[in-house]
Amino acid sequence: MKRYALYYAPPPGPWAETAARWLGRDAVSGEARMQPHLALAGLTASARRYGFHATLKAPFRLAEGSSEEDLLAAVEVFAAGIAPFSVEGLRVAVLDGFLALVPAGDASALDTFAAQVVVRFERFRAPLAAEDRARRRPEQLSVRQRALLDTYGYPWVMEEFRFHMTLTDRLTSEQSARLQPLAEADFTPVLPRPFVLGALSVFAEDAEGLFTEIHRARLG
Repeated sequence: MKRYALYYAPPPGPWAETAARWLGRDAVSGEARMQPHLALAGLTASARRYGFHATLKAPFRLAEGSSEEDLLAAVEVFAAGIAPFSVEGLRVAVLDGFLALVPAGDASALDTFAAQVVVRFERFRAPLAAEDRARRRPEQLSVRQRALLDTYGYPWVMEEFRFHMTLTDRLTSEQSARLQPLAEADFTPVLPRPFVLGALSVFAEDAEGLFTEIHRARLG
């Protein structure tokens, strides 16, 4: 069974194209892109698989009795009832050993929106299989994170959520020091200020484990 995920992904334009080139793959078309820096090829494999995005509801298998059509229809209804909103902007940062784009300024509106998405679409998520739960390494999580994992299938939700758009796999400190200036040079000219979140995207996993955007619902 393939998995689905609810993500934020940027609209078509210079930012989206810069991100597709950085990761080496366009998550909308599925096409490969020539990466601008040689060092990126081996340091973006996992990020490339998932496509450029911010996770709102992490990948899940559909609950019994739910269909892809049901999910897409529910996303449209939900998005129509939420007005677009903005935060100050985004910036390049090191987050838990990864390079990522993170919010600049107050991120509370993003946190609230993400929590709404997690709760609203929980009915579409099949329970975690034992092997899927084990992959989250619950023994390394806090008590609260394990509770969130068991409730929502993912430990990094609610107060544990941090909005971010991943740019690399896990890096050493030396790799981060080398790549962060390159990311800042590439992304700073194209990042929106303010950053307006105006859509909710549905991504789906194919037989090769690649995630591609299959639907984009505009907010409001």
